[in-house]
Amino acid sequence: MPLKTGTVEEPKLDLTPMIDIVFLLIIFFMVGTQFTEMERQYDIQLPTVTDAKPLTNLPDDIIVNVSQNGEVTLQGEKKTLAELETALKEAVKNFPGQSVVIRGDSTGPYQNVMNVLDVCHRVNIRSVSLANRLSDEASK
Repeated sequence: MPLKTGTVEEPKLDLTPMIDIVFLLIIFFMVGTQFTEMERQYDIQLPTVTDAKPLTNLPDDIIVNVSQNGEVTLQGEKKTLAELETALKEAVKNFPGQSVVIRGDSTGPYQNVMNVLDVCHRVNIRSVSLANRLSDEASK
């Protein structure tokens, strides 16, 4: 059994893995630099472009108001369900991804809102939102 002497060994820091990583990074950047030099050796004038914007903005949501007595208004004008359907068909023809927001009166019959939802379904409007607001109790 070996006897321990009273000397304490100093802890050593092994730098081999860190040196390996540094060499790998150097090789990576050297190879990357070689590729960029190869691209520059050809005298080609690349075309330039500006930041392209779409010619038109996306259309705003169509807001349909449904009052307590069932009156439907679109852009401030009273409409029948048939007139609403015609207007929404025209909007979908102009922009197939048109979205609609339905603002139904909370004290009115829900059937009035369902009639407008049915019109939206018939004209293939897929993005329909029902407007709401937070109650006073929920905001406390």
